[in-house]
Order: sequence, then structure tokens, then C-alpha cells
Amino acid sequence: MYRAFWAWLSVLALTGCAVLPPSASPDTATAARAGTQAFEGYAPDRRVWIQAGSGEAGQAYAARVAGLLDAAVARVEAVHGLPFLKPPRVYLCLTPACFGDLVPGQGYVAAVLPGGRVVLSAALSDREAARLPGILRHELSHLHLGQRLGHYTQWLPVWFHEGLATLVAEGGGAEFASDAEVYGAREEGRQVDFTRLDVPGRRHRAGDFNLNIHAFYRQSWRFMEYLALRDPQAFRAMLWSIQHHVDITISVADAYNAGLERLEAAFMDAAGR
Repeated sequence: MYRAFWAWLSVLALTGCAVLPPSASPDTATAARAGTQAFEGYAPDRRVWIQAGSGEAGQAYAARVAGLLDAAVARVEAVHGLPFLKPPRVYLCLTPACFGDLVPGQGYVAAVLPGGRVVLSAALSDREAARLPGILRHELSHLHLGQRLGHYTQWLPVWFHEGLATLVAEGGGAEFASDAEVYGAREEGRQVDFTRLDVPGRRHRAGDFNLNIHAFYRQSWRFMEYLALRDPQAFRAMLWSIQHHVDITISVADAYNAGLERLEAAFMDAAGR
């Protein structure tokens, strides 16, 4: 039974989100266009699009997402400090084939596609329905940042993207890693290096720090949360600056009067390193 539990948990640890790069293969781009054409608008809320032919199940899924959208949009805008440039569109897949055509790879439950489309998988309508509110806010945070900076902003570290999105989602995306688990990982030297910046062609993800995706999200979230609580005004200034295309190191230093190295050290001390 113990072994079975960890096997189950290892599957859950894969159920993350994807932000597909604009350099996705032509086949992927074609599949995305074809998939979008196979969606139909949800009449009560045209921000929501349903996989064509989904019937009552699709309508029920759409009704739930539509009921969550206003609060999710408000939460994103409150944390980011800026409004969406245009209303989000959320596409709902009701079959694995639909989601698989749009989102390559295994283990994802949601994604933001080039062109500013949030796609949610069927898993969030049934076996992982409890995660839907958090995952929706998480993906809308990615979308909001993409509207301001362009899709898959490569000069921002992955930890920033995911930490901010998980902060907006109040833990959505990091549900399957506990604070105790990530503390243990830090004790073993498996810690996100928040001073390591990304460049085009070199993105530092969970595996680069020997972490699973949920532990990576949780460590990134807790660092962003620390920055927000340490100085809310500085946090807002940092986000405003970044969303106006100022380099992250400059934005952080101007807002906090401290560099990432100093802030990371303070965070580690506060976390009980």
C-alpha cells in the first residue's frame, strides 16, 4: 500500500501546466489552429469556448468556468497591478485527444498557447475538478503577463513566471508538494537558485534544481510571497517595472534597494535554512 501511494503521487506530480514556446513545431501550430476551429462559444459567456460536440458535459464544464472567471480575472489584476489588455479566452477540452492535439507532452492539465489562449483539459472537469479554481487563476496569470510582454517571455526566469502564477492562484499548481517537503529538499541542497537568470535558448526548470514540478512551483511561490510580504509597495513597483519591459535585475534592485542575491539570502534565513 505504501509503495502504491507513492506511485500514485508520482503521477500527480506530473499534472502541471505548460506555456508553449512560440518556436513550437509547424505541426503543433497547425494542430492548434485546427483545434481552435473545433470549439464553439458558450452562449452565456463568450470568453468560454467548448470542444464542439461535447453536449451536456461541455455545457456543465463551461458553466463552472464562467462562474469562476470574474473572480479569477479580478485576482490576477489585483496582484499584477494592471488590467488585462483584452478579455481572456478559455478553451475547454472534454477529451484527451482534444487536449493532446493542442498541448504536446505528457502530464499537463492546462496550458497557455501562442496567440493568448488558455486551454483546460478534461481532467479539471472530473477527477481534478477541485483544482480548477486555482489552475484557472494560475493560467490567467501567465496569459496576463504574456499580453504585456509577449508570449513565453524568455528574459524572465521560469521561477518568476511560475512563482507569480502560483502566488496569484494561492498555491494552485503546487498542491502536491508541502512546505515540509520543500524544506527537506533545501536541506539536501535541492533549492531553486533565484539568482540564476534565463536567456533565450536556456531555461532553468524544475529538473535543473533536482526538483519535481510541484516542489519547484512551491519554492518559487514562497519566494514571491516573501517578496510581497516583505514590502508590498516594493513588490508592486517591481511588477509594474517588469511589466513595462524593464530588466528583472534592475526592477528588483530599484524596488527593493537590494539585488536578488541579498533577497534570496534573506528569504533562506527567514525560511530557516
